Amino acid sequence: MASFITPYHFLYLFFFFPHLSASSVTHLCSHHEATSLIHFKNSFSIIKTEFTSFLCDDIAGLKSYPKTNSWKEGTDCCSWDGVTCDHLNAHVIALDLSCSWLYGNFPSNSTLFLLPHIQKLNIAYNDFNYSKMPSEFGQFTRLVYLNISETLFAGKVPSQISHSSKLVSLDLSHNVFFDQLTIDKNTLEGLVHNLTEVRHLFLDRIIMPSINLNVFMNLSSSIKSLSLGGCDLQGKFPSNILHSPNLNLLNLGYNRNLSLDLLNFNQSSNLEHLDLSWMSFTKLIDSIDNLYVLKYLDLSHSNLQRSILISLRNLLQLTYLDFLTQLQHLRIAENSLKGPIPDEKAAFPNLISLDLSNNLLNGKLPSWLYAASSLMEISLSQNQFSGHIRQFQSKSLEMIVLGNNKLQGPLPSSIFQFLNLTWLLLYSNNLSGVIEFGMFSNLPNLEYLDLSLNSLSLSSNNVSQFSPFLRGLKKLKTLDLSNNRIEGKIPQWLQEVTCDSLSYLNLSHNSLTEVSSLICNVSALQILDLSHNKLSGTIPQSNQMHGSLHDHSSKSSPCFSKFQIFNLSSNYFSGPLPRRYINSFRAIINLTKDAGTMTYMGVQDVNGSGGFYSYSIGIVMNGQDIALNKIFVMWAIIDLSNSKFDGEFPKVIGKLRSLKRLNLSYNSLNGWIPTLIGSLTNLEWLDLFSNKLVGRIPRELLNLTALSMLNLSMNELVGCIPQGKQFNTFGNTSYEGIKRLHGFPLSSDCNNNELPPPPPPSNLSEEGGSKSNIDFGWKVVLLGYRCGVVLGLGVGCVVFQIGKPKRRRKPMTRNHSNGGRRI
Repeated sequence: MASFITPYHFLYLFFFFPHLSASSVTHLCSHHEATSLIHFKNSFSIIKTEFTSFLCDDIAGLKSYPKTNSWKEGTDCCSWDGVTCDHLNAHVIALDLSCSWLYGNFPSNSTLFLLPHIQKLNIAYNDFNYSKMPSEFGQFTRLVYLNISETLFAGKVPSQISHSSKLVSLDLSHNVFFDQLTIDKNTLEGLVHNLTEVRHLFLDRIIMPSINLNVFMNLSSSIKSLSLGGCDLQGKFPSNILHSPNLNLLNLGYNRNLSLDLLNFNQSSNLEHLDLSWMSFTKLIDSIDNLYVLKYLDLSHSNLQRSILISLRNLLQLTYLDFLTQLQHLRIAENSLKGPIPDEKAAFPNLISLDLSNNLLNGKLPSWLYAASSLMEISLSQNQFSGHIRQFQSKSLEMIVLGNNKLQGPLPSSIFQFLNLTWLLLYSNNLSGVIEFGMFSNLPNLEYLDLSLNSLSLSSNNVSQFSPFLRGLKKLKTLDLSNNRIEGKIPQWLQEVTCDSLSYLNLSHNSLTEVSSLICNVSALQILDLSHNKLSGTIPQSNQMHGSLHDHSSKSSPCFSKFQIFNLSSNYFSGPLPRRYINSFRAIINLTKDAGTMTYMGVQDVNGSGGFYSYSIGIVMNGQDIALNKIFVMWAIIDLSNSKFDGEFPKVIGKLRSLKRLNLSYNSLNGWIPTLIGSLTNLEWLDLFSNKLVGRIPRELLNLTALSMLNLSMNELVGCIPQGKQFNTFGNTSYEGIKRLHGFPLSSDCNNNELPPPPPPSNLSEEGGSKSNIDFGWKVVLLGYRCGVVLGLGVGCVVFQIGKPKRRRKPMTRNHSNGGRRI
């Protein structure tokens, strides 16, 4: 999935509103304002969550750190990090707490709203834990800049936000991978009507159902930035906005049901950034030559059926000096473009990034591609280019993605001179020759290397080559040498992997013969694929864990909040089930469908360019070991079967309303089945086989209308089996070995006079967890964050597999022997 966040998004915000910093003032800030700021700080935990780390560090490239650590009582608040004061009277007029690790619910009565002189406020990239956006933001009547983007607010945008009528820049955009905000018709109309001074409006991924698109016709003619990417806009967008003389940025991408008339760009247009991706139109290029200052163009996934490159070639002949010399970014990926790229010697002299991937282009790579000295990113994968790769002249190259073409010959030596090179993806071509791994030691910034599916000669036995190769690549994250000619043992060079970066290693489809225990030294690995080799010997033992699971997690910590699959089956754990861990499964408590429509769980961007690697896991269903080679994103599974857990059935499980499958079989749980289980209306499998449960089967289980498998056998239940709904579909096998249970489908009639035994006394609180003094320490391998997390430590689930390959989805189609895929 392509990200909606682009470098130009941030360019505009920080160009027009420079980074706020503490001012040096002669006056001290008022005690009232300092106290309000301290109370605001104390209303949150300071935690670097997975959410803030991903968006700040990985996506936006911003520095994240706890700015409020410098806020100390008794000191001048005007000197605090992120605080700016008025020089004359020391009032707090600006606050920048973006990427500051704030975590927790945002209270509507926050003392932040007691700062009446605020003019600029930036609290973007913090984790407000799906709390509602307070309407009190509308109290800031002096605000000219407000950025509350990427903050995990949930629900509706409050209408009161339009009361800040002096706003010049407003950013409410949110990320598709984590949450969704909505805005209703009246609120949007109020924003457009009241914010007469607004110049920069970012509402990306704010869902706008049933919006009349004509409301945007009332925007000020002074608008400079309008970003509505991924807002689920439907209908025909008014074209008058395109004629706004001051418009610099327009983003309408990722609105699949949005249409546009034939676009006629004026020669006076100031557009520099244009994103019309994922939209359907057939005529666009007719007047694009009027966009003299255009720097960024994204037409990907736009169903263009004719060869735009032919139009660009004609355009080059007509307006080369005025237009194409200014072009810096060109992206027309994921279309049906055909034919060769025009081979004009100086077609794009200022080009920085080129993305024509996933098309039907053919022929040789054009000569200007090698000559462009400003070029930093090349992405031409998933096409039909042929011929040799020639020597590149640009020394600024950071990305070379040429995978899945028909390129031939050896790797050009110029590649090994690019000190800034981060991505080198040349998989699935016909490249040949011998790889000397000493060459790669000159690429200190290389993170993603994929040479798989070629005819390159490699030797895993030459330690002298591999050792300096790995020692030099301290930032390497992905290494894929699959489908080549590697022979012998799993190489000794694994001991050279001492950095914490390598998380993906694929040596599949080679001729390796033995697994070394050195594999255990590669502690940062998330995915290791050794399938389709000639391995022998034994796999190093990642099972037979034992001891109690001590609930030592803090209540303020978002522990395991993303887990959807929790599998500790077939081990030797004892003691009560870990209530506090289960209570922290926020994703299972309220699982919402990922807006990116990803079908299966897996690692996105496995090689830094849109790749996808599907998870697999082994679980037990109805007593049978079942391998799930793919896991649907909407599955939520808990498997704690086949261990020595005891104690009462934890009532906290009744909160996991999105749970699909629950397996607690083959343990020693006692007590009654809690009635709260009846609230798990999405539950499809319930396996409590072979425990020591007593009492009646709760009638509340009749609410489980989605239940297709029930196994209560080998327990000490009594009384009548509930009748009706799904219970009428279960056979005798659901109740085997229970002598005092009666009613359909069993042969014995129901005896309503038989009373169950009283529940046993409980020596455990719901939050207290185990009283055992044995702490069980563990290392969790996190396998992704965009659509759930999988933890599997069962017997049938090992970190890597032998023989049967996990199928991997590359950024573009890969011609593996098991069939290629396209995403």
